[in-house]
Amino acid sequence: MLNRFKLATKFTFLLSLVFLCAIAVSGFTLSHALEQKAEAEIGYRSQILAETMDSIRNFTNTKISPLLLPMVETQSTFVPETIPSYAVREVFETLRKNPEYKDYFYKDANLNPTNMRDKADTFEMQVIERFRNEPELKNISGFRDSFEEKLFYSARPFVVKNPTCLRCHSTPEAAPKSHVLSYGSENGYGWELNKVLGTQIIYLPAKKVFDDANRAFILFISLFIGIFAVVILLINYLLKRNVLQPLKPMAQLAQKMSMAQISSEEAEEFDRQKLTPIVKRNDELGQMGRVFQRMMHEIYAREQQMTQQLQKLRIEIDETRRARQVAEIAESESFQQLQEEARMMRNKRNAAS
Repeated sequence: MLNRFKLATKFTFLLSLVFLCAIAVSGFTLSHALEQKAEAEIGYRSQILAETMDSIRNFTNTKISPLLLPMVETQSTFVPETIPSYAVREVFETLRKNPEYKDYFYKDANLNPTNMRDKADTFEMQVIERFRNEPELKNISGFRDSFEEKLFYSARPFVVKNPTCLRCHSTPEAAPKSHVLSYGSENGYGWELNKVLGTQIIYLPAKKVFDDANRAFILFISLFIGIFAVVILLINYLLKRNVLQPLKPMAQLAQKMSMAQISSEEAEEFDRQKLTPIVKRNDELGQMGRVFQRMMHEIYAREQQMTQQLQKLRIEIDETRRARQVAEIAESESFQQLQEEARMMRNKRNAAS
């Protein structure tokens, strides 16, 4: 099919085909790289939040709880600020008041929580079960489809390592009375040391991060397409100027020479105006131009020689033809009769004289 098109069209088509393949491959690679970058970025954000929440938990456990524990024993109302999870949740809720973080969520998802709002749902139970089955795991992250949008989650195992934490979670009898009065005696008891009881899980909206990645993808692809388009136009321009334009007069010359449609004067004019600039080049086209020029000179030298030989042959043919015509006349009966009459007339003149 390409054989029917000109060289410039073929080259443009093939270059465009290469361009489209490059766009497809680079687009796929870039999209994958940007998705990984977006996932790494959102994972990094979740890790910072998780470390921050752990710092608040440790600070509350080591600095705040020892100060408030005496109040737990003496007051009839339980002081929730002594619980590290409560402090973490309240700090995170304060953070969510900032519009930029309003769609972020933190949860101490537990199988047997004191506060039922910390009860693990089905998805979180699967995460907890995985932490229990794979003790070496320190973090699980991925994506979860909620009712409204796609969320990125980052989860850590929740394990009680400090025996003092079991004072409120071993049995209702051992727990402070204010704690039992506030939360009841049915939930949040029977916890064990060094056992995965739940997960500290953070949910972040993935839409904004991936929207940014998509915008970056569109920007990069647009720039890529623009650069390739400029490159194609530039290559086409250079191809036409440096290759196709020099080839065109040589092709025209070859066609005219093959059909004997060019005179010597036209050939000299063609040589002076179109071949001479090509012959001065030092590349392959210049070499081809010199070959064409030499071939043209040789062809016209041979034509001139043939013309001279033809003219000479015509003269010889004309002389032979005239000689043959004279001989035919001389041998004809009428000519011989005339010769005889002329001879007799000469004889009579001679006799009379």
